[in-house]
Amino acid sequence: MTEPTLTDDHLAEIERKYDPEMAFRATGRKVGAVISIALVAMSIYHFYASGFGLIRELLHRGIHLAFVLGLVFLLFSWRKTLTTDLAKPTWYRFDGVSILDILLAILGVVAALYLPLLPPESVAERVGNPSASDVMMGTALLVLVLEAARRSIGPTLPIIAMLFIAFAYFGPMMPGALKHGGSSWLGIVNHLYMTNQGIYGVAIGVMAQYVFLFILFGVLATRIGLGQLFIDLALVLAGRYAGGPAKVAIFSSAFMGTISGSSIANTVTTGALTIPTMKKIGYPPHFAGAVEATASTGGQITPPILGAAAFIMVEYLEIPLRDVLAAALIPALLHYFGIFIMVHLEARKLGLRGLTAEELPKAAVVLRQHWLSIIPLGILVYFILSGRTPDFAAVYGIIACVVVGFLNPVNRLNIRDLWGTLALGAKSTLAVGAAAACVGIVVGVVTLTGVGFRLGYVVVQTATDIGTAVGGIWPFSFFGIEQWALFFSLILIAIACIVMGAGIPTTATYIILVAVAAPALAQLQVQPLVAHFFVFYYGVLADITPPVALAAYAAAGIAGSNPFRTGNTAFRLGIAKALVPFVFVYSPALLLVADGFTWTAFTVTLAGAMLGIAVLGAAFAGYMLAPMRAWERWYVGVVSLFFIAPGLATMAIGAMAMVPVILVQMRKRGIAPVSA
Repeated sequence: MTEPTLTDDHLAEIERKYDPEMAFRATGRKVGAVISIALVAMSIYHFYASGFGLIRELLHRGIHLAFVLGLVFLLFSWRKTLTTDLAKPTWYRFDGVSILDILLAILGVVAALYLPLLPPESVAERVGNPSASDVMMGTALLVLVLEAARRSIGPTLPIIAMLFIAFAYFGPMMPGALKHGGSSWLGIVNHLYMTNQGIYGVAIGVMAQYVFLFILFGVLATRIGLGQLFIDLALVLAGRYAGGPAKVAIFSSAFMGTISGSSIANTVTTGALTIPTMKKIGYPPHFAGAVEATASTGGQITPPILGAAAFIMVEYLEIPLRDVLAAALIPALLHYFGIFIMVHLEARKLGLRGLTAEELPKAAVVLRQHWLSIIPLGILVYFILSGRTPDFAAVYGIIACVVVGFLNPVNRLNIRDLWGTLALGAKSTLAVGAAAACVGIVVGVVTLTGVGFRLGYVVVQTATDIGTAVGGIWPFSFFGIEQWALFFSLILIAIACIVMGAGIPTTATYIILVAVAAPALAQLQVQPLVAHFFVFYYGVLADITPPVALAAYAAAGIAGSNPFRTGNTAFRLGIAKALVPFVFVYSPALLLVADGFTWTAFTVTLAGAMLGIAVLGAAFAGYMLAPMRAWERWYVGVVSLFFIAPGLATMAIGAMAMVPVILVQMRKRGIAPVSA
């Protein structure tokens, strides 16, 4: 079979096919010029507003939303198509864009700016008593936000938002604990449109203030060569070892994750190199795609970007960004450690080679060509660690990118390149901006009706009922009802996160589920920081969890493998990500900045987690020192839980239980243990 040629157009088509956020339609030259100017204006405005401007909060959020809605209706068509035939002009289409979409774009701008442009005292007077024009504009904005989200990220989130609106309206008809007094349409519009609890709430505010700048920084940093530096350094570090290309995928994706918050973009960027190379040395196509998808998904949990969730946590928890990044560090490293173990064991099992010296770049050449591109990331991290605000750090990181880009002889920027990069940066934020506005609807209904606490009560009560039933069975009776209630609450929340994340961007899943999980876990004495990270990690896991594993499907498109099989393999490789959240719930010391942190608790928890992940990796790979039989794999898989459960006693039990399997493996390998 001939290896397919991975051209830039082919990779762009894969990204558009599997990532709804990048499925932009083709337009003619005139509309394209207008869109390009608007995108660059959007980037310049956000850079100015966050770095130097003094703009009212509501007005800033309104301008951001106006850009998002106007551009979404111009760039995303009613139906998802990979191509548009511009050669067939019709009376209802201008330059590739329908007249209706142009009108919707204009209406979106007007509706988004109507309230923010009013005098602040006038807005304050209207809250609780909106005029007819307020209700009309608010209704129009609700509809436009739902449609913009549907076009840019798919139908799942808008459907959830509409169900929440229906819940607010038909409250008296709801069953059981979900029953409430209900709200009129005027009351719903007033809360979702006139206050800062709905569309103009925290989600869109964080996107406008922080996330836009960090996405723009990532695009600029990649353009000036930082992405290529990461890939080359990964080749130098890991390429020569057994199964080298797979290890390169892990390191390069981890590095890229520091500047990219998108699983699919990370998969396509690094996978274009790593997946064909993995196949070349003997990895099966589905395994090659799965390695890249799993490693790339880890980018969303890797500091300093963390997608957009880090900035939402800063607002919700009211803690410095550096504390959020510190908490994310060790779990992210454990995720990559788990993938590394399984990749290494798979390479040993298949007898795969590393790359030869001729196939690898020279470290000195790599550093000489690209060392300047690391400066902007260093500046960004320095300002964050020094306690500066995230937008301050991002602004100066962007300035550093531009300066380095114009000075660096390799990957040098010119004015045209800068224009294109500013446009691409803005374009990359549109879908997440529409999602944030739509999530604002959901969050607004939660605050209007108190449904978060109601659903939290339902979750805890259900988990308690299950725990009571299980706790009555020996040997499960050794654990108390409270312990079982916590365990099954975590299980229910994890399942909800994975199911929700199947059709919703990670950040949107996190915002919605934390509204339910935070009250539920608070009742069970789980720290807020721990609860937020638990929900976030399981939302990220959805990107590699079939049936809608978008990152895995994008990798399968590059690998030429079966998407579903690639997704299943990716989930297996990412099993560490599914276990680590349980570890830091039961031992918050793993998050470094959680209450009750001690170095002793941290060391014991980290050692146990690493041993448990390594042993579980051997069970899934079917190889330790030698191939493992079915009973060995099951036995080792159960024993791994003793390591993962925090505590020296359980770790000692796990170590003793591993001795028989290790002896069997040594005998298979021909290594005779020393006799007495």
